This record gives sequence, C-alpha cells and structure tokens, in this order.
Amino acid sequence: MANRHSPGDLEQMQSLPLKIKITMTERRVFDWYEYWGGDVYLAFSGGKDSTVLKHIIDNMGLQIPSVFVNTGLEFPEIQAFAKAQDNVTVVRPEIMFPEVLRNYGYPVISKEVSQCIITARNKKDGAAYKKLFGTRLDKNGNPNSFNLDRYAWLYDAPFSISPDCCNVMKKKPSKKYERETGRKPIIATMADESRLRKTKWMQQGCNSFEGKRPTSKPMSFWTEQDVLHYIKEFSVPYCSVYGDIRIKPQDDEDQITFGEYLNQYDGEILETTGYSRTGCMFCMFGAHLDKCPNRFEKMKKTHPRQYEYCIGGGEMVDGKWQPNKQGLGLGFVLDYIGVKY
Repeated sequence: MANRHSPGDLEQMQSLPLKIKITMTERRVFDWYEYWGGDVYLAFSGGKDSTVLKHIIDNMGLQIPSVFVNTGLEFPEIQAFAKAQDNVTVVRPEIMFPEVLRNYGYPVISKEVSQCIITARNKKDGAAYKKLFGTRLDKNGNPNSFNLDRYAWLYDAPFSISPDCCNVMKKKPSKKYERETGRKPIIATMADESRLRKTKWMQQGCNSFEGKRPTSKPMSFWTEQDVLHYIKEFSVPYCSVYGDIRIKPQDDEDQITFGEYLNQYDGEILETTGYSRTGCMFCMFGAHLDKCPNRFEKMKKTHPRQYEYCIGGGEMVDGKWQPNKQGLGLGFVLDYIGVKY
C-alpha cells in the first residue's frame, strides 16, 4: 500500500498550535459523521485521550454515542468513570482474560514482537522466523533493519505468547456492536504511540473510509502534551487514576522529541502525578520500557488486590505456564523477561 503521508508530514502536524489541532480534529469528525449519515460511534475507554475526544465531540453538538468495552481489566476507577458519563453504552467480551491467556498466550514486549514469535513458532524457516532470528535480508543482501533478533531468546520461552488478547477482549465486542448497529468507529489513538500506528497513519491518514473495517482516528497527529494541555485549558473532568496534572520539574532529564513541543506551550511541559497511561491493568506490552517505578510496582501500592491476583498463581500444564484459580501467574512471565514487580 502506497503511503499518503510521510514522517515529515506527521512532524509538521504535531508542531501545530493546539487551537488548530482542535479545528482539524472537528473537521475530521464531521466528515466522518456526514459520510456515514450519522451512523458512527466513539470508542470510549475512559482514558484521558478518549475523554478529550468525547469532550470535543460533545461540544460539536453531534449526537454520537460512546461505547465502553468493559473487559474487567481496566482500573476500577476507569470503569466507574466511563460508566458515569452521558450517552455511554457498555459492552463486554465473550470470554475472560484467564481463558484468553490459556487459549492464546501472554502479551509480552509488543504486538509486533508477540505476533512474530507466534508465527515463527508455527512455521519454521518462514518470513517471521527469519525476521526473529535476524536472517531476513533487504534488497541489497544486508540484514533487514526491521529484524527482531534481539528478541529471539523468547522463541523458547516456557509459555505461549500472543498479541490476540486485545482482539478478543476489545475489538471483537466492538465489531459485534458495529455489526448489530451499522455504526462506524471513531478512535482516540495517536500515531506517535507506536511504530505500527505511525505506519498505518502514513498509509491511511486520519479517516480510513475503505477497507474491511473503516475507522476514524481524528487525533492521530496529537501528542500526549496536547491532551494534557487540552484538559487543563478547558477544565475537562477526567479519571482520578491519573492523579493531578502539573508542570514537569525543570531538572527532569527526559529528552524533548522534535515536533512534540515545537512552537507550543512556551516550555510548559505537563505530567500526571498518578498513572500516565491506563489501558488494561495486566498488560505487559511495553513493560520492559517503563521507568521506575513501573506499572506493576505502582500497582502493588495503589491496587494491592489486583496486584496479588495478576502476579500470583499460575502453573505448568504440559510444559507451558498458564493461569490457575489462584491467579494469572504474571510474576513468572515478568521474571523471564526481566521486568521487576
């Protein structure tokens, strides 16, 4: 598929003032709403990104329903916040997380890595196998720059690995809602959240009207700073699990990436005092990149009951680690991938 945009296009759009980004997002939402004759909905997670998008949509005066997929994996604060909002429909997955882990596998590192591992295990010497072990070559005969050989040690991990939990727990109930109502989704994801999302945005843009599942992502060119500044500027109520929004201490050593703060905010970089990302409490995607304290170390203090359930338990069944009645057994998996908890 040919790209519609370049990385430079994204950087330019990310550098625009927040006021312009709001207008551009409203335009994309309206185009989506008009194209589908109003048969659209907002995928509302209860997190700060979708909270901002819901605020924008509600201020537009469009009667667009929100759909919250209650997987049981969200923070209890997120669940309560989402259900308390106006015009929200709650849907649920057909099976629960322990069964997903047993039937599919544990989500580790990233969706891309997990998919590569499961595919490589199922087909030795295939493209995924070569990608995982660094033998896939580019057109010049050199090792492909997208090889994942740094994760080849996971190939023999004593547990199943899979990226399918999100598909089963979130996308499947959403797609069922879409089939039953005919509505098309609006999602508050941003292109800078992962390489895969950036690639898809370059190929499809914000509004993807074609394909098997037409989808609108009207905040693709936003950054987390845009979200935090929007909440602060418009006094948007948001879930308490994030804590307060404050100016980041000036002695912080984090590097400022190009485009994220260019010509914006006069150096006022914001952060949350609680969790910075929410999503599923027990997800291990990206946990190896978390700063200390990581998501599980935080959970131990803020949500001890959920922590004990996800870290504890587990047992070997036919040589594979699985959840059991005592818990999900994530401690075993985290030990294997070297993540503290």
